[in-house]
Amino acid sequence: MIIAAPHSGSGKTLVTLGLCRALADMGVVVAPAKTGPDYIDPAYLGRAARKPSINLDPWAMSQKRLQALVGKQAEDADLVIIEGVMGLFDGALGGKGSTGDLAAALDLPVLLVIDCSHMAQSVAAIASGFVRFRGDVNVAGVLLNRVASDRHETMLRMALEEVGIACAGAIRRNEALNVPGRHLGLVLPGEIDNAEAMIAEAAKTVSAGLDIEQLAALARPLPPTGNAMRLPPLGQRIAIAHDAAFAFLYEHWLRDWSNAGAEISFFSPLADEAPKPDADAIFLPGGYPELHAAKLAAAKRFHHGMVAARDRGALIYGECGGYMVLGKFLTNAEGKAFKMTGLLPQSSTIDQPRRMLGYRYLRHQGPLPFAAALTGHEFHYSSETDATGAQLFSASDAMGTRLRPMGQVVGRVCGSYAHVIDVGSQT
Repeated sequence: MIIAAPHSGSGKTLVTLGLCRALADMGVVVAPAKTGPDYIDPAYLGRAARKPSINLDPWAMSQKRLQALVGKQAEDADLVIIEGVMGLFDGALGGKGSTGDLAAALDLPVLLVIDCSHMAQSVAAIASGFVRFRGDVNVAGVLLNRVASDRHETMLRMALEEVGIACAGAIRRNEALNVPGRHLGLVLPGEIDNAEAMIAEAAKTVSAGLDIEQLAALARPLPPTGNAMRLPPLGQRIAIAHDAAFAFLYEHWLRDWSNAGAEISFFSPLADEAPKPDADAIFLPGGYPELHAAKLAAAKRFHHGMVAARDRGALIYGECGGYMVLGKFLTNAEGKAFKMTGLLPQSSTIDQPRRMLGYRYLRHQGPLPFAAALTGHEFHYSSETDATGAQLFSASDAMGTRLRPMGQVVGRVCGSYAHVIDVGSQT
């Protein structure tokens, strides 16, 4: 099933975390997933369910790809729980790619989490509107969130009964539940000391108000799955930077590459580790290098290993934060510049007053082994200067409006601010 909400801030992330952990503690094998281009929520979901989470993006992925990914995720699991993004029917520029689109593509029921902290009988009007808005989206029931008291819960349940909408439970308000934030989203679970305690508290809060039988009655079998296009591996032996500075890595990439027979290894630039000397491809994912710029600048073994990889002809690819580290200098928000690897000519500065955000259609003519046509996402607060190399991608936004070319290519080293999601178009 899909867990969605009328709008962001309804509490669906913490409800989903609590639901995943509560069910896992009951012996239910839960396979989690997240709608859209998100790296951080899947990290929390995987921790809560004790099983790696995947991304399902109805804008960037074809229906066959979505079906194949969720079918694989469901293997050896009792229940797939997919957390939505924003409001149920909120999508990209042009309206495509909403959680509702995902529900329709996979023919899965939606459990609507409604923040009831400032309403009573009006919950029935909101729920009824979402139930009837799209005939191809099955809003099967409601989970009442941030309920204040027994009396409040009775009023809410009676209102839903009058319009014939199933209620799967009522979650009490818990001011102690909160996830710290930062400029690009939530803090990763490995960076906060009380992540496990927070998930456990969410599970306790959710399980106290959850109607397990009603929840089970709302779930539906997955549709048949098939094969779909996959992202080919960057090389036969791929070394991936992975630590607090390089944390944004899609699970479906790893599965695609492993299924294709690639050997995958990980290294930590923050620990001054170099990629394996026999790696024929190196990937620097996005993350938060600006928060660790001094440490990255001092990581000599990492720098030397990257230069050696370039000199032996390895393919080197960086996305967003990884792209910044492949450049000459990274200037943080305090205006202090740090020397990076210098494998690409650009320098980056954390200076944007507002974030650069949106889906991207991408076409590349660089050394990447991917199909020429790709879908991706851009999300950053930094800008670049001295971008004098060849550009990696031509780009357009979700409406097809042409944008400035993105990224840099020097030999077999390349990167851009775009996070590639999948191959091809939305067909």
